[in-house]
Amino acid sequence: MSSDPWGRVDETGTVYVRTADGEKVVGSWQAGSPDEALAYFERKYEGLVVEIGLLEKRVRTTDLSSKDAMAAIDHLREQVDAHHAVGDLDALRVRLDKLVELVDKRREERKAQRARQSEEARQAKEALVTEAEELAQSDQWRAAGERLRALVDTWKGLPRLDRKSDDELWHRFSHARSAFSKRRKQHFAQLDAQREEARRIKEQLVAEAEALSGSTDWGPTAARYRDLMAQWKAAGRAQREHEDELWNRFRGAQDVFFAARSSVFAERDAEQAENLKLKEELAGEAEKLLPITDLKAARAAFRQINERWEAIGHVPRDARPKVEGRMHAVERAIQEAEESEWRRTNPEARARAEGLTGQLQAAVDKLKGQIEQARAQGNSARAEKLERELEGRQALLDQALKGLQEFGG
Repeated sequence: MSSDPWGRVDETGTVYVRTADGEKVVGSWQAGSPDEALAYFERKYEGLVVEIGLLEKRVRTTDLSSKDAMAAIDHLREQVDAHHAVGDLDALRVRLDKLVELVDKRREERKAQRARQSEEARQAKEALVTEAEELAQSDQWRAAGERLRALVDTWKGLPRLDRKSDDELWHRFSHARSAFSKRRKQHFAQLDAQREEARRIKEQLVAEAEALSGSTDWGPTAARYRDLMAQWKAAGRAQREHEDELWNRFRGAQDVFFAARSSVFAERDAEQAENLKLKEELAGEAEKLLPITDLKAARAAFRQINERWEAIGHVPRDARPKVEGRMHAVERAIQEAEESEWRRTNPEARARAEGLTGQLQAAVDKLKGQIEQARAQGNSARAEKLERELEGRQALLDQALKGLQEFGG
């Protein structure tokens, strides 16, 4: 008979292991000496020790699921409870019990983490819904439309909530987009109707202008052309594909009349040449306003120049496009500066930019606090994960701040 602190072999070759509940039969050994029997079953015990150690390491250092971890623990517990090994089996049971506690703790931690992530996702989606509902009332069709498309991309990148909450928020989000699309469609439908009405009016004006082009009643006809021009401007713009054609016919009819009048009043040629010289000087004076640095002053100066321009009278027909083009270039520059100033000072757009920046700054601050907390708790894995999330949020914040600077703030 042979024995050691945890087991023995009796004279019949039966191997026993000692436990807190007394001796348990491990197995029967007939192939060799008692020492060989004990050594064999001690190796089986060491194998269990290694397996439990590996499982402990996996639970502590990997993202092994609670379900898989418990299955592995149960499998090892069955082997320990089968008493087919010689060693401190009670100690192995204690380690397995502690491992169960650790798995339960990790499960609760992951549950809490999922809850936090879900709440963050909820807040992010509620913010998207709020912004979408505000954009739904916007008249900035292009900018609001682009922003809504960007919000959809952001939404797709967020995790899903519980089905009810996610569906409710998506319904509001989708409804806001639909409302904006409906308003935009109505706006452009109305705009198309207005342009169609403008086309109808301008076709009538063109017809009358062409009928007057052969008139030799110089004074009244010229006055009538001025009336037609005023009506033309008041009619608004027709569709792009019609506007240029109608304008060319309208202007062409006037050109025919005024060319005929010019041939009759040849003595006015000299006057028109002088007019051209004056307008070229005014065009040069207007061009000195560029580039626009003081919009208000440039606008006032151009208005005065334009009043003097209008008072000068006609210039030779062949020179008119070039000199008028110079003035139009300055006028377009002022208009573009006005549009830029309007966009820069638009309170609605500025408020949206400030709101987004504030939300992103709050998210960044919150993440920094969570990172500090994770570091303080020694949770490096969570801290690193939060730092990666912080990089993305910080990039969005930097972009938002850059956009806000365009509003001068």
